[in-house]
Amino acid sequence: MTTTTLAALVPLLPFLGALGGLAVGRTAPGFVRPLAILPTLTAAVLAVLVAVRQGGGRAIDAATQLTPTGSVPIDLALHLDGFAVLVAVLVTVVATCVQIYSTAYLRDDARYPSYAALVSLFTSAMLLVVYSGDLMVLLVGWEIMGICSYFLVGHYWETPEARAASLKAFLVTKLGDVPFLIGLFALAADTGSFRITKILAAVANGGLEYPTLIALLLLAGVAGKSAQFPLHTWLPDAMAGPTPVSALIHAATMVAAGIYFVARLLPVFAASGAALVVLAVMAAVTMVGSGLAALAQDDIKRVLAYSTIGQLGYMSGALAVGDRGAAVFHLISHGAFKAVLFLAAGVVIHAAGTNSLAAMSRMGGLARRIPDAYWTMTVALLALAAIPPFAGFFSKEAVLVAAEHTALGDRTVAPAAAGWTILIAGLLAAVLTAAYAVRLWLLAFRGRGAEVPDHGKQPLAMTSVLWILAVPTIGFGLTAGILGDWFDGHALTPSLTTAVLSTGVTLVGGLVTYGAWRHTTALAARTPIGAVAAHPGAEPALVEAEAMTSHTAAYGTIADAPDPADPGRLLLGPLHRHAVTGFHLDALYTALFVRPVRAAARLVRFLDREVVDTYVNGTGAVTRLLGTAVRRAQTGNVQTYVSALLAGSLALAIAAVVFANVNAGS
Repeated sequence: MTTTTLAALVPLLPFLGALGGLAVGRTAPGFVRPLAILPTLTAAVLAVLVAVRQGGGRAIDAATQLTPTGSVPIDLALHLDGFAVLVAVLVTVVATCVQIYSTAYLRDDARYPSYAALVSLFTSAMLLVVYSGDLMVLLVGWEIMGICSYFLVGHYWETPEARAASLKAFLVTKLGDVPFLIGLFALAADTGSFRITKILAAVANGGLEYPTLIALLLLAGVAGKSAQFPLHTWLPDAMAGPTPVSALIHAATMVAAGIYFVARLLPVFAASGAALVVLAVMAAVTMVGSGLAALAQDDIKRVLAYSTIGQLGYMSGALAVGDRGAAVFHLISHGAFKAVLFLAAGVVIHAAGTNSLAAMSRMGGLARRIPDAYWTMTVALLALAAIPPFAGFFSKEAVLVAAEHTALGDRTVAPAAAGWTILIAGLLAAVLTAAYAVRLWLLAFRGRGAEVPDHGKQPLAMTSVLWILAVPTIGFGLTAGILGDWFDGHALTPSLTTAVLSTGVTLVGGLVTYGAWRHTTALAARTPIGAVAAHPGAEPALVEAEAMTSHTAAYGTIADAPDPADPGRLLLGPLHRHAVTGFHLDALYTALFVRPVRAAARLVRFLDREVVDTYVNGTGAVTRLLGTAVRRAQTGNVQTYVSALLAGSLALAIAAVVFANVNAGS
């Protein structure tokens, strides 16, 4: 088969698996798991084959007109360059691991068939975004992911947290999608095509009339989809969904889509220096703010969620300084170690019976109970903190090197101000990343107290995928010197200056956090454990759902715990109460948008009921009264009808005579 045929099968197979799973989910449940795993696994094999054939060389394009529009045509097009084929490998490998992991994590879940089908559809939609060479076809995958995230985040719909989180994720991302859609149409109107290759050719020839406006409109959608400030608030709350869904969203699908979109269309954004500066500021605020918030969270998954927001900020920063190679390199590296972190967190929650770091810090022996999750999570946290030689070190260094070159004027794609903004924010975020990574590891695995309940050996389906994903977490960064052809031919190797500087500040952040932990552990005995819902025989998904419920019941919120032994409180000081709430952005949005919209809805309801309904009901009442009056005249007595007829005729005759006499006299 040709490379384009193989590429077409990559998104098609998970889609067919989703249809098959929905079709036989109730009638033949034994086929659900094979239909969830095998199509995605086959797609992963084909994606690797496509990447090998593409080889980082010239992009492969194929297209056929999907439908005539009378103006700008829409094509069913493939665009296979180095970025696309590598990201597709990431998506399919992570999705396959998530599907395998989910067979054990939700082994007794009655809604598993629909869950598995939605995961497959989610995967197919992301692959459509990755391989598509036409923006309208890309938009289809973009929107399908939004729908899938709504259902998957709300999988535990019995809990109020899941219901609220799914609705919030959908609405916030749709808020960004409205200007995004306008931007797509404006871009097509300026360039005369939705084809990515034709758009880039038009941009190279100066074909954009309003580059800043178009870029800013598109950035709104990217901020919503990739959880960048100020539309990032949905992602931490989305942790109310099952842990495998969190891994899929954070590592390989939805939040990666926005970054990938900007990378594909970077010349469009680079046509406006102002848009790149806006992107740089957005990335800097995202990196630093999310790092502070992560340091204050008690829910282990919310720590990882804010971590994702910060790492996406690094990717946005690389794009803001005009280096899409560094951005996609970090996207792939982050996808590997973040998938490990979330899937290992699911094992940790199952073993500990809680998602609360405060509770875990008062348990002993957790690392011994779950050695696979302990070691793989340790490796992934080292990669997250950018400790050499793990993957995160090389990919984060690529971002900082790109920012350094732009700041010093060695590259002129973006303004120097964007370079300095990203470089300074990136180094500060490196300190915060090391701090919250060390805090998470210490609280989760170095707790002191009663032994963790024995849940028995974790299922092989859950632990095996951790080691599979640990391989690229450890080794992918070492490919930086040989993958240049896949990343526009740019060198991705670290420079000595930024490597020493970033590693130094990272070690400082980690050591300071360790010192704070040693200082605060003496206070641990003063606070009760709380928020533990351990069921040794229960499936992991049930433990997670009950852990979320018990956390809110014990502490009043899913984000915080009144724990004086938390080193994050000591490090943040008075800033902690602001950081734990995400700097009150939800409260601000509630005051600015939610309450006015609800007030407007109440006004519309009042006008509908009291004004519109009054007229409608009044019309009906008048009609009824007239009907009643006419009905009384209908007696059914023939003599009455004849008498009325004669009386009426007589009245008409008299009236005619009177009228004639009046006219004659005049």
